[in-house]
Amino acid sequence: MIPIANPIIEDEEINEVIKVLKSGFIAQGPKVAEFEEKFAEFVKTKYAIATSSGTTALHVALLSAGIGPGDEVITTPFTFAATANSVLYTGASPVFVDIDPETYNIDPEQIEEAVTDNTKAIMPVHLYGHPAEMGSVSKIAKDHDLIVIEDAAQAHGAMYKGKMVGSLGDMACFSFYPTKNMTTSEGGMITTQNKKSCEDSRSLRAHGESSRYEHVTLGYNFRMTDISAAIGIIQLKKLNEFNNRRISNAKYLTENINQMQLIKPPLVRKDVKHVFHQYTIRVDKSKRDKLIKFLNDNGIGTGIHYPKPIYQQELYQKLGYYYSCPEAEKAADEVISIPVHPGLNLNDLEIIVKTLDRASKTIL
Repeated sequence: MIPIANPIIEDEEINEVIKVLKSGFIAQGPKVAEFEEKFAEFVKTKYAIATSSGTTALHVALLSAGIGPGDEVITTPFTFAATANSVLYTGASPVFVDIDPETYNIDPEQIEEAVTDNTKAIMPVHLYGHPAEMGSVSKIAKDHDLIVIEDAAQAHGAMYKGKMVGSLGDMACFSFYPTKNMTTSEGGMITTQNKKSCEDSRSLRAHGESSRYEHVTLGYNFRMTDISAAIGIIQLKKLNEFNNRRISNAKYLTENINQMQLIKPPLVRKDVKHVFHQYTIRVDKSKRDKLIKFLNDNGIGTGIHYPKPIYQQELYQKLGYYYSCPEAEKAADEVISIPVHPGLNLNDLEIIVKTLDRASKTIL
């Protein structure tokens, strides 16, 4: 089986974890501080705040921005549920607008119509590693005095018009889950240029402490461990190489899939660096299950990212989130993610292409 994802953990990461374990300092400590400094330098922001997951990063970022009950946060319904769930955690309400069918990211033209007196923030998602249209998002936010929090969970190292994803909004949040472009096993990171946002986030992730045993607000235990940070420091050094392999693999796939009928490869907008957390193709919804079975039967892993818009999830239906986002719903019926990770070799890529070609000529 050629897996849909394959985290690359080598001796260098293992040896650093062993060093941390032997040091006796395994909770949040000097390795976390080092990782934060190096990640901020990579993203080109003044500050980075490590957390226990990408979800907790989003939660803390929203809280540090003052988002709470009665507020609205505009976001996309076509993403992992953590994006919207983090808004609910604060007592605020996510407001869903439809996506651009080419990039699968939030459609800026529809954001403006969704702004109300209760809107406090916009949370674009750089889905699959393709940056959202941040120029338009930032202009709308400026016109309406809104906060922009990037959900960059899938976009480590991506760029928009020469600027790093993670430095484009008021804050940004990354995930280091094992399938991401780099991992810490579990973990997250908030990046920002704003000192107060940094200080508030650091306090919120650690029980609202201003200093040891001095609690000034209700906070949480959302800290990263030095074990995770040790992995992250090494993975960050390898991230550009990992991303270059993903981009190269995606180029090979696209060049070959473009020659096939009935399979649509992903689009990459000009002026962006797409880092291909996922390589997502589209087929007619009546053929998708057949194609997935064909690929799986021939040893190729697949995923559906994502099978339904968030507002169609049972939780959100119970809460009364009834929306119509036709492009998101259509994408949910048609997308299939196939392997693009840096662990693939040329033989793997050839097998994927040949299998897709057979499928396009027989079952599609």
